[in-house]
Amino acid sequence: QVQLVESGGDLVQPGGFLRLSCVASGTIFDIGVMGWFRQAPGKQRELVAIIGSSGNTNYDDSAKGRFTISRDNAKNTVYLQMNSLEPEDTAVYYCCANQRGVIYWGQGTQVTVSS
Repeated sequence: QVQLVESGGDLVQPGGFLRLSCVASGTIFDIGVMGWFRQAPGKQRELVAIIGSSGNTNYDDSAKGRFTISRDNAKNTVYLQMNSLEPEDTAVYYCCANQRGVIYWGQGTQVTVSS
């Protein structure tokens, strides 16, 4: 079992920035791809960005140029640096991890972008 705990969500003004963190614990061998998804009220959960164990990344078009995903394998942590935040980025952000084909999810952290 892998437990994921996100942190860093907050209320921020448009144009601001946040850094989300997600720490993995438990039986954490062979964790492959990790990533961030988000879910806004009334909408389906959607991909934001993913990162492989070797550091290769992929972003949704809405995140390209504004968000950066990174990971520290020694700390079992994945990060999401979010810049130039827009009201449309308001959502609960979820961390996920793939361990040998099993997907684990965190409980989510709320990001609200509003003036």
